[in-house]
Amino acid sequence: MAWFKIKTIVNYANYAQTQEITMTTIVDIAVNNEGFSTLVTAVSAASLVEALQSPGPFTVFAPNDAAFAKLPPGTITTLVQNIPQLARILTYHVVAGKYKKEDLIGVKSLISLEGSQIDLDISEEGFEANNATVIAADIEADNGVIHVIDTVMLMRPHWFYPIMESGKVGV
Repeated sequence: MAWFKIKTIVNYANYAQTQEITMTTIVDIAVNNEGFSTLVTAVSAASLVEALQSPGPFTVFAPNDAAFAKLPPGTITTLVQNIPQLARILTYHVVAGKYKKEDLIGVKSLISLEGSQIDLDISEEGFEANNATVIAADIEADNGVIHVIDTVMLMRPHWFYPIMESGKVGV
């Protein structure tokens, strides 16, 4: 875990004050929050810790422990035994760039690092990413932003979007 401390000197006429500011990465925030223990274990198993500690910036739709608990029994164990699939699912939750909720208003979708589309729905009633509801938005890290979600997002099959497009009125 990397903690960065920056010392700054604030001068007010003849007054000098030393102030420490702790800079944290997305990984640091997850590691230091009990609600992300399953995510931290999965990110570590998939060897993605170093990538998520890099400068980024990244936007992470981070499933909390309750989100992982909704998965069918044995799913997490199976994924930890299939690292490529685990890495694919985890990188599906990450987008290149730092996007706070206000930046995403009016945006219909983003492309994940995994390469698939994440559909967004932001309204006065809430903030959703695919099948997940954002329960805590805009947790800022030195290398990006975290949006905590209540459900592990699943990639939609390749045939999903053409079917959805064909059902639109006026298409």
